[in-house]
Amino acid sequence: MRQLVIALLLALLGGSFNAVYAGEAQPLAENPATEKRLIAISTELRCLVCQNESLAGSHAELANDLRREIRTLIDAGKSDDEIMEFMVSRYGDFVRYRPPLKGTTLLLWFGPGVLLVLGFAALLRYLRRRDRAITDAPLSAAEHHQAEALLRDNDSRQGRS
Repeated sequence: MRQLVIALLLALLGGSFNAVYAGEAQPLAENPATEKRLIAISTELRCLVCQNESLAGSHAELANDLRREIRTLIDAGKSDDEIMEFMVSRYGDFVRYRPPLKGTTLLLWFGPGVLLVLGFAALLRYLRRRDRAITDAPLSAAEHHQAEALLRDNDSRQGRS
């Protein structure tokens, strides 16, 4: 048990130390113009490992490989659009932070809103069914006498205390 607690604490502290030292990925290109284009392109792309971090800011090994690939494409004379098309053809529209609005990306654009509306509709349906299921039934004469007896017994106990 003690070892488990120590392991959990180290894991939690290790994550916070990593967050303190996290920053933008270090540039690797010798040409400042290439590096500037690389950063502009990689900020528009999502890290496929981290998924909520840009390719420019990720320290994942795959992100390093993708930045190296983008740098190679830039050096080969490809335009920014050609590089984006290459990345999308290889990894899909999900790799872009702002995927284009088309038939295959409708779920990315409208999926969260549709899920939210469906969730509210399901909640309302549940609440309405629950309200209909709850009925106020009057007490029978025996139940009424039993409740009065319980209340009198409770009052007499409080009077003795």
